[in-house]
Amino acid sequence: MTTSDRARRRPAEARPGSARPPANGGSPDAGRSPTDAGPPTGLPERLLAAREDKGVDLARAERDTKIRARYLSALERGDWRDLPGSVYTKGFLRNYAQYLGLDPDEILEQWRAERGETPIAEPVIVVPRPIPAPRQRLTFSPGIFVAALLAIGVLAFVAYLAIQLMRFSRPPTLSVTDPATAVSDVEEGTPTYVLRGTSQPGVSIVVAAPGEEPRRTTTAADGTWAAEVELRRGRNQFDVTATDPETGKSAEQPARIFITVPFTVAQAPSLTVDQPADDASFENGAIPVEGTATNATSVTVSATYLGPAPGEGSRTGPAPSPPAPEVVDVDEEGVYQAGLDLTTGRWSITVTASSSQARSTTITRSVTVQYRGVNLVVEINGGPAWIKVWVDGELDPTIGAAGTTFNSGRTLTFTGQESVEVRTGSSGVTYFTLNGTPLGRLGRPGVPETWRFQPGSAPVQTQRR
Repeated sequence: MTTSDRARRRPAEARPGSARPPANGGSPDAGRSPTDAGPPTGLPERLLAAREDKGVDLARAERDTKIRARYLSALERGDWRDLPGSVYTKGFLRNYAQYLGLDPDEILEQWRAERGETPIAEPVIVVPRPIPAPRQRLTFSPGIFVAALLAIGVLAFVAYLAIQLMRFSRPPTLSVTDPATAVSDVEEGTPTYVLRGTSQPGVSIVVAAPGEEPRRTTTAADGTWAAEVELRRGRNQFDVTATDPETGKSAEQPARIFITVPFTVAQAPSLTVDQPADDASFENGAIPVEGTATNATSVTVSATYLGPAPGEGSRTGPAPSPPAPEVVDVDEEGVYQAGLDLTTGRWSITVTASSSQARSTTITRSVTVQYRGVNLVVEINGGPAWIKVWVDGELDPTIGAAGTTFNSGRTLTFTGQESVEVRTGSSGVTYFTLNGTPLGRLGRPGVPETWRFQPGSAPVQTQRR
């Protein structure tokens, strides 16, 4: 045993500075248990005893020394393997010895001696993480809170005073946004109009018209206002003023608005007929009627039979019935278009333009319809029908040699110089019009028949298939 070991093992009473005077003047051993009579023999026991004598626990020692409690516990147990390495262990021992009131050099010497007796492999150095200091939280005392409220109140009051001073120093503004111009026209018969504009919020708006009670309103939170006024025929004048009810100041420049409502004047529509020309001749009965009209909403086109066409000879039987009048609208540009299907003969076409005021204008055109060759219109009505057609003895290429089946509602037109021959799979649903003269159906439904049509003669049934 070395001299230093013997010195460490001598009784605590003989060690300088190790004895404590009794608290009440009694014996130094008073109040100590038998196990506490002898001093610690090893470094871990010395550290543990010194901490207990100091009256602190590991948690308190950790906060004071900034050394983690698990390292302090390892020092007091002598578990050197739980420490990060000799370099850090020396630092821990020196700091801990100073904290416990022990001699750091003596503690390090004892550690080296005890460590030499039991060689310990150097562990891998692991840098310990420093104990983070607790974050300082932002705290508000009642005094600070009250001071902040007072500051906000003072700022709000100053801002309010500034706004009031500005309001009292300036009159309200006034603008009219609808109508966009000071002088404007509206459509005929307009009974009312909504004036709109802007000013400051809460401003009183007065709209006055000569001889009428003023119309009053108040601007909204966004400064907009609207006032509905009545309109009379002719020129209407409105004077708009704005007044701030709190300051009593009015807008420097009132707004004056003029709105004109046209007087109702009943005018007859104007009418032109571009087609047909007067005394025009047509080789078929499809007569186009076109032209322009102003101040008119619709155009009515009708026809009246005047007699046979030149060279037609006297007609036997009743005169052909005129087609039903056709009524067409006039578009935005004043253009109208209509059409009439007329039979052979001389016709008078009447075109009448009508306005919304029950006024009308009429123009008459005389035309002659004199078919040349054969113009045959075939209409399928009441069910499907198979059709095959020969024009001037030749198969019509649009139909084909095998014929074609057409559904109800289909209309076909064939024109020939000498004849048109039609074979139908259902004669009762096939209707014919020859040179503008309706012939109707010539047979019964479901019965296939072939009919030949020639100018100047009645249809003839044939055996062509």
